[in-house]
Amino acid sequence: MYEIVNSTEMLKKDKADNYLNRIILGDAIDVMRRLPSESVDLIVTSPPYNLKNSSGNGLKDGRGGKWQNASLLQGYKDHNDAMPYDEYCKWQRKCLRQMLRLLKEDGAIFYNHKWRVQKGLLQDRHEIVKGFPVRQILIWRRKGGINFNAGYFLPTYEVVYLIAKPKFKLAKGANAYGDVWEIKQEMNNPHPAPFPTELTDRIISSTDSKIILDPFSGSGTTAVSAIKYQRDFILIDNSAEYCELTRKRLNGEPWN
Repeated sequence: MYEIVNSTEMLKKDKADNYLNRIILGDAIDVMRRLPSESVDLIVTSPPYNLKNSSGNGLKDGRGGKWQNASLLQGYKDHNDAMPYDEYCKWQRKCLRQMLRLLKEDGAIFYNHKWRVQKGLLQDRHEIVKGFPVRQILIWRRKGGINFNAGYFLPTYEVVYLIAKPKFKLAKGANAYGDVWEIKQEMNNPHPAPFPTELTDRIISSTDSKIILDPFSGSGTTAVSAIKYQRDFILIDNSAEYCELTRKRLNGEPWN
């Protein structure tokens, strides 16, 4: 049975083995700081996108926004998703520094984010990933979408930054994949911004990683794929509701 553990119960700089296959309720940076350096093989994550501070139409077109029933109009359960942009960038860079510290020398981070137009200019997240060892940008092409802004074309993709340590290599045969992945959005999930399992399946099966971390685990999709491919996982999320949703999902209980 998979269980939720409150981060206050975890010991500082504890052995990574004590975190394996657990859903940890707590702050991403705080929990990552407790893990020893070079203790995970792979990180697969998608942080909050800070969408509520949008200067464009964003979620506020008056017709319910882009998500069904305007799911993100109020932000996430324990994160309002509306930080000043410079603070948001500093926060995400702190997160990436911790992620990089935790990776073994042959490890990598698959960091999913979304480019967007702010005040008429492209915001490509360069302020966040600058200086980190970005080896490749993968395009996750989503099908469908709605655009309420006549100033630019309908955005149909998100990006996945492959941030890799020097000795990182793909699993045998995985280099045959192209760098544009056409994968449908997840529709049957109560989380407002879920990963599709097809995306995490492809990432995890493309590596030989044994221990996989997701510091913004949401509905636990990274763990679903980790279990499928017989890998160990560490999940972190600051929402008790999302952690409980994940617990039910991983244990085969009704969750969605």
